[in-house]
Amino acid sequence: MLLAIDVGNTNTVFAVLQGMEILGEWRSATDGVRTADEYMVWLSQLMQLKGISPAQIDGTIISTVVPQALFDIRTLCRKYFNGEPLVVGEDGVDIGLKVNITRPEQAGADRLVNAIAAHSAWPGNLIIIDFGTATTFDIVSENGDFEGGIITPGVNLSLSALHDAAAKLPHIAVRRPDRVIGKDTETAMLSGIYWGYIGLVEGLVARIKDEFGAPMTVVSTGGLGHLLRHGTPVIEHFDADLTIKGLAEIYYRNRPDKRPARVSA
Repeated sequence: MLLAIDVGNTNTVFAVLQGMEILGEWRSATDGVRTADEYMVWLSQLMQLKGISPAQIDGTIISTVVPQALFDIRTLCRKYFNGEPLVVGEDGVDIGLKVNITRPEQAGADRLVNAIAAHSAWPGNLIIIDFGTATTFDIVSENGDFEGGIITPGVNLSLSALHDAAAKLPHIAVRRPDRVIGKDTETAMLSGIYWGYIGLVEGLVARIKDEFGAPMTVVSTGGLGHLLRHGTPVIEHFDADLTIKGLAEIYYRNRPDKRPARVSA
């Protein structure tokens, strides 16, 4: 079994896979000072509920955009999960795509992992929208190369900034409002966030397609992707587990001896 760990700015996702099948998946708030032992106390109990033993894990892979969290996550894999993990972005780890931007080292590991998974699932040119701490739009060519993208503030980040900067504006939870025109402060904020981000998606996707000059498929993922995908026909596919699937693809590319027969090369 494979343990795939995606360390994001807000949440860290742990997933156990058999081949490409996800047997268990759990989220924790990202914490750069949590120790390997603390992770294990929490994770082992959740694994047990799924009938999974740490001894069954024979491979681990990590993707992180939070450098200070890597030491303890790596220690977790070494100490409790039978060996040295692969870390996306480190020397010797083949991610299987070219990064065609001015400074390839600046491309976030999560964005590259998403590109791998999306290219494996959908042929042709792609726009991948990840609704996370930041909302990112990433471009993948039909041959699987990463061609750059766009980074904007995420939905919850924008809401927090609005609340922090305006004393009378409340904290609200994101949902799809029934109307565009708000009749009170909360519904006005909801409309601004929800329909504002739908407008952002539709406008940027149109501009990307116009500049790219070829048909493109639009794929989304991320924490709020399930909510925003229903607001526009521009988003054609949604996969909440895109990053985890990409990590599995990268792991089997680098450890072909552990590749299940049903996982494509």
